[in-house]
Amino acid sequence: MSSSAPPVLPVATNPPPPPSTVSTGSDAPVNSPAVRVLFNNLSESLRHGLALRRPWTELIDRSAFSKPESFSEATLRVRKNYSYFRVNYYAIVAGILAVSLLTNPFSLILLLGLLASWTFLYLFRPSDRPLVILGRTYTDFETLAILSGLTLIVVFLTSVGSVLVSALMLGVAVVCIHGAFRAPEDLFLDEQENSQATGFLSFLRAPAAVGVPAAAARV
Repeated sequence: MSSSAPPVLPVATNPPPPPSTVSTGSDAPVNSPAVRVLFNNLSESLRHGLALRRPWTELIDRSAFSKPESFSEATLRVRKNYSYFRVNYYAIVAGILAVSLLTNPFSLILLLGLLASWTFLYLFRPSDRPLVILGRTYTDFETLAILSGLTLIVVFLTSVGSVLVSALMLGVAVVCIHGAFRAPEDLFLDEQENSQATGFLSFLRAPAAVGVPAAAARV
């Protein structure tokens, strides 16, 4: 009697899920190219700005301090010293601000939380993904309104505003006092440098190869 081949059992295979349902996590705001470009350009600009700082020994040279003869002379000294020690002055103000926040940890936590909310809920949130909280979808305008109101509450109804204002006022006072009593006669100011814009944070201009990131707008 001839033997027959055993029947072949069908094997069911599950089709792979469609690409749209696979979550890779690569769209997270912290991993988006816009965030990386922004952080890279900020670090490059910061390094470029710090390279323009003057020697600290020149800033605190005791032999160069003298009392100004008039208010107009003090104002002129402040302008010249600001043009020359601009990066150093910004570092002093930033240091005073950092110390003030570190000595007030509650204000520091609130400020970091506020910055994180703006960064991940609005600035670098993909435009095709609306904000959803507790099952409710919020539009861009509603998100902006909520974050703006939260900013007003944190700044004006907590200790964050007073800490920031007092630290900035103290930093500006230190800079003005130093600039008024530091005689700028021994400073060699470059005319071409003085002709450039010396506005706030102008020292953070990156080299020509590094452009301003287009990530300032929402992506």
